[in-house]
Amino acid sequence: MFTQRTDGKPCLVRSQRISRDRGLFDAVLFDRDGTLVHDVPYNGDPGRVRPMRGARAALDRLRAAGLLIGVVTNQSGLARGCFSAVDLDRVHARTEDLLGPFDTWQVCPHEDVDGCRCRKPAPGLIHAAAHALGTVAQRCVVVGDIGRDMTAAGAAGAAGILVPTEATRPEEVAAAPAVAGDLAGAVDLVLRRHLMSNAGAPPVGRRRVLVVRSDSVGDVLVTGPAIRAVAAGADEVVLLCGPRGRAAAGLLPGVTGIIEWSLPWIDPDPARVEPAEMAQLTGRLAAVGADEAIIFTSYHQSPLPLALLLRMAGVPRISAISEDYPGSLLDVRHRVPPGVPEPERALSLAAAAGFGLPADDEPVLRLRPGCLRPAGGPASGAAGPPGYVVLHPGSSVESRACPPERCAEFVVALTAAGHRVVVTGGPGEQTLCARVAGRDGVDLSGQTSLARLAAIIAAAGALVVGNTGPAHLAAAVGTPVISLFAPTVPFGQWGPYRVPWVRLGDPVAGCRNTRAARCPVPGHPCLSAVSAASVVEAVRLLHGTAG
Repeated sequence: MFTQRTDGKPCLVRSQRISRDRGLFDAVLFDRDGTLVHDVPYNGDPGRVRPMRGARAALDRLRAAGLLIGVVTNQSGLARGCFSAVDLDRVHARTEDLLGPFDTWQVCPHEDVDGCRCRKPAPGLIHAAAHALGTVAQRCVVVGDIGRDMTAAGAAGAAGILVPTEATRPEEVAAAPAVAGDLAGAVDLVLRRHLMSNAGAPPVGRRRVLVVRSDSVGDVLVTGPAIRAVAAGADEVVLLCGPRGRAAAGLLPGVTGIIEWSLPWIDPDPARVEPAEMAQLTGRLAAVGADEAIIFTSYHQSPLPLALLLRMAGVPRISAISEDYPGSLLDVRHRVPPGVPEPERALSLAAAAGFGLPADDEPVLRLRPGCLRPAGGPASGAAGPPGYVVLHPGSSVESRACPPERCAEFVVALTAAGHRVVVTGGPGEQTLCARVAGRDGVDLSGQTSLARLAAIIAAAGALVVGNTGPAHLAAAVGTPVISLFAPTVPFGQWGPYRVPWVRLGDPVAGCRNTRAARCPVPGHPCLSAVSAASVVEAVRLLHGTAG
């Protein structure tokens, strides 16, 4: 891997333009062929450089917004002798003549068989570009036209946007965290996400704020950055959560009080709505004495039933995301386009209510300092890089769990590859975990609180898990995730956030976007075909090629 330019002229890095007190991103990194310019195989001729439609205007919009831009490109033609480094530099000089200056060029000259750390889908180019620009991969967006670009982005922990061409396979489109029709659409998405969490005027006189996130562990964790934003502008933050999310609520920074209450319009297995219980809840909400309330929900949930109770409790100002007409139930009715990651969706609501993260707080998932209990015991050792791998076979939703027989194969294969494997699960998953752990894995099912599970994951090299709470717990402690993701909900909204990940599973299976709690397709095809070799390769990709 080397950084252009080869003629000795330095790349202009406008790092002074980075402003971490606003926006989610510092830089946008583009694939070259098929993304910025038309793909001419092994091109060493600057006369054959033709920009993609609208490329110059799209790049100029990013420059005007203060974002750095770079190129991350595989150019195996160098290794194959199809062109020289001087030829490549001439091509890139012509590209800049047509599209304007780039702040960094990162080039991999190798072939797949070379086993380098930079050739996409490895994340080396992303890390190198981020380093050259004075930032980190988590504050970068990668825009490309094929699955390799998106895999490299994920493995680096960067955001990814796919702009398909005729060469892009349907399964690559379905697996991408975000998709745009062209470069202009990709820039629209970048700028919308970049700015949507910016708060307006600082809040005045908001002494006590009630925030609501009534759902499971994962839902509470992904709301964490938004809750920290509220805490930065309030004296007290009281969190209303459900029983399934209570353990996660106790791990969040910024929360000064917790109310546990099951909401029957949110809970997936709800009890009947009892007038006496609703009256009791209304009284409990009134007793908080909140100056305002912010209701965080998933994109398919309604905040309006609770907004009515909050009005009856006398809360003077209420904010929520609502597609339905709220009448006088909401003071701030916020709207978010589909496809936005859930943490950013929540952050945008906090911003609409006037609360933003401080300049020194990155919009990542995070746990309260000192809340982790040391793992100790069987999980405290390591057997070769990257230490041990945690496999969590269970899921809070049946349709998102990988078949046990496949998980057992993963344990055997990972052990054979030199990794120690720790299998985790809740008290009701001990039979499942014993079956999966077999002779090779260390079975810790039923032995861990959420805080200890977080500590076990934090000390691991990677977590293999479905779309369930521990995936977001891993993101909160910075552990890479091999995501066995059933496509019942969009990956771009619910995948691991701002942490390195590799997605496995069939993204075009029949259950796609059904939100089904139980698999609607016989044989569970979205996850049953995941091979043990692909899991081992995913661990290698995340750790053997880390920047």
